[in-house]
Amino acid sequence: MFSYLTGRITDSGEGWITLDNGGVGYEIFVSALAQKTLLEAEGEVKVWTYFQVKEDGISLFGFFSKEEKEVFLKLISVSGVGPKGAMGMLSGISYNDLCSIIATGDAKTLSSIKGVGKKTAERIIVDLKDKVTFVGGMPQTVADSLSQEVVDAVEVLCSLGITRPEAVKLANNVFVAGDTAEDIISKSFAQIRR
Repeated sequence: MFSYLTGRITDSGEGWITLDNGGVGYEIFVSALAQKTLLEAEGEVKVWTYFQVKEDGISLFGFFSKEEKEVFLKLISVSGVGPKGAMGMLSGISYNDLCSIIATGDAKTLSSIKGVGKKTAERIIVDLKDKVTFVGGMPQTVADSLSQEVVDAVEVLCSLGITRPEAVKLANNVFVAGDTAEDIISKSFAQIRR
């Protein structure tokens, strides 16, 4: 219903802000990162929104960027993950790191986020592994944690038609210190053939 709202933040509390838009105060649930980012902005802010209508009421969820909203929408598309659960995940970790965890199939780390059980983490990974995208390619947090050879190998694997999440997982799994990008690519293809 609302794509976004602009206005001034007049009040806030744990997990919510009040946005004054034309004299109307909208109570909007936000992630911890969105709240921090929006409160640090001066003057009028733009809040991307998701409007939820349920039998027992309506709620407005807000995001500091369109990308954060897109990750939220992907999360709530998973059976058993509601808006409050998705917002809790986005409060526990940045959306780019969350995409990285999902894309690499790291259920252990995902289930360590408050409110995410093992079964929910596994369901999220199964449903979203090939659907999450990284803003501007590979998340910086992933790129920083990989050697340059792995990063180069991932780019080549992607150019050969392998999805980025699968390429990251493959290259990271086969990499041994001292490997060149060519070694990683060869080992990755050997892994695929198994």
